[in-house]
Amino acid sequence: MPADDELFQALLYLEAHAGALKDERARRTAAIQRVTLWEYLREQADIHQVKAIADARAVNAEWAHLAPALAVNSPSAAYNKATRLRAVSLADQASCDQPVRRTPEAVLEAERRAAAQEAADRRAAAQAEQRHRLLAPIAHRLLENRDGLPDGEDVTYWLDEIAAVLPNCHTPTQFVSLETYVKAAARELNKVARQNAGSVGTTLDAQTAYAAAAELVAGG
Repeated sequence: MPADDELFQALLYLEAHAGALKDERARRTAAIQRVTLWEYLREQADIHQVKAIADARAVNAEWAHLAPALAVNSPSAAYNKATRLRAVSLADQASCDQPVRRTPEAVLEAERRAAAQEAADRRAAAQAEQRHRLLAPIAHRLLENRDGLPDGEDVTYWLDEIAAVLPNCHTPTQFVSLETYVKAAARELNKVARQNAGSVGTTLDAQTAYAAAAELVAGG
């Protein structure tokens, strides 16, 4: 495949030489591929035109200024066309599970939903980071005192998982993984506690580390 900036010229060349293919099936296949590639180019043009319109609006270009550039006759028509063009970029977003209809109303509704989803994602990320700030010290204390904690197979496994993720825990996904491992370790330690009349750990620091983790699990 040629680069995007070469594809236009390549398609013009293939169009001019379409008759060079003598086999009818080969010509049909080549023509369909050209249709596909022209569609791709058209979509790319829409995306870049949307960006150009946004840049123009960012420096206070009025819709009346953009009307001739968009080949329409009025500011309202320019606004509506620009809104419809945004449907292409919205359709590329992962949050859109179906194409956005090219009407101003549909595009504005899709943008509203996308903005709401982005806000929800930001809130979730902030909550995960806040919870991580509470969780990380508990994870550190478990690791620092693991010599004083039971060394059963399941406890050791989850403490090893904590040790693997904790040093480079920076993303919401990693935060969730760390919380999962800490809670799993706390549950296994709690089983030991029930078997030993509530006693876990051979040192006070180990017992305190377990108590903090157990409180986290109890809090959900």
